[in-house]
Amino acid sequence: MRQGTALATVVASLTIAFSASAGAAEEDLVARGAYLVNGPVACGSCHTPLGPDFKPIADKTLAGGFHFDEPAFNSYSANITPDKETGIGNWTDAEIIRAMREGAQKDGRIIFPPMPVPTYNAMSDDDAKAIVAYLRTVKPVSNKVPLAKYNIPQQTMPPAKGLPAPPKTDKVAYGGYIVNALGHCFECHTTPGPQGAPDFAGHLGAGGFEINLGPGMTIRTANITSDKETGIGSWTDAEISRAITQGIGKEGRPLAPPMAYAYYANMTPEDVEAVVAYLRTVPAVSNTVERTPFQQKVFP
Repeated sequence: MRQGTALATVVASLTIAFSASAGAAEEDLVARGAYLVNGPVACGSCHTPLGPDFKPIADKTLAGGFHFDEPAFNSYSANITPDKETGIGNWTDAEIIRAMREGAQKDGRIIFPPMPVPTYNAMSDDDAKAIVAYLRTVKPVSNKVPLAKYNIPQQTMPPAKGLPAPPKTDKVAYGGYIVNALGHCFECHTTPGPQGAPDFAGHLGAGGFEINLGPGMTIRTANITSDKETGIGSWTDAEISRAITQGIGKEGRPLAPPMAYAYYANMTPEDVEAVVAYLRTVPAVSNTVERTPFQQKVFP
């Protein structure tokens, strides 16, 4: 009897310890997901609609509806809250991760561009799972989003490899992971080629991509290569960090949206430093980007 009682006590203790460990691991996963979604991945920069003041509409956080009206597509960002009717509440973890990293919706529709699926295709399994874990915790919002219409051929990305992120001790490599697998910087900051798609081969990071925020509200993205004349090669680390996290340029001038400054402000100083270190390695491309009349008027 005593042996049975002792064994039961041991089993109960192990069960409690395992449950506590599992609970702590889940908390860590959700915390990492919260950091990614509200920091470098900046999901809300597209998935939270903006008001007329260009500020996020608080009661529609991650509920989708941000309109992208481009020659190649007419699209609206998806509702990624756990709402079961209009969001992703009925999706499995695997379905959400596949949509994010490969571009295939639950119903088989392809959802990019403008969703930066090619970038997320390089995201680690751990970070993809963390994002899903966090999205499960956000407030469900009922918001039905119109279907996208595309004027270009589409195809999904290959199955993601899900390789681990580089160690943070390798600052340049980890900064590259943030830029190329999480932050989708080059999706917007690369010069378009003849067909309108980013010219990653010849003008990576050289800017000049036009984004339409609404009627008469077109902006052109900046050259973020290491070119000293037309890029950020002559900027200090502090100036680049300020531009990323505060939206203030080298001359002290406010920079235009949709650059997700408010989200990047939530990044740790170490991660921002890693991004800057990586950007220093991007080959210089001479490309002068003229600011649009809208940028000159609203962000003088």
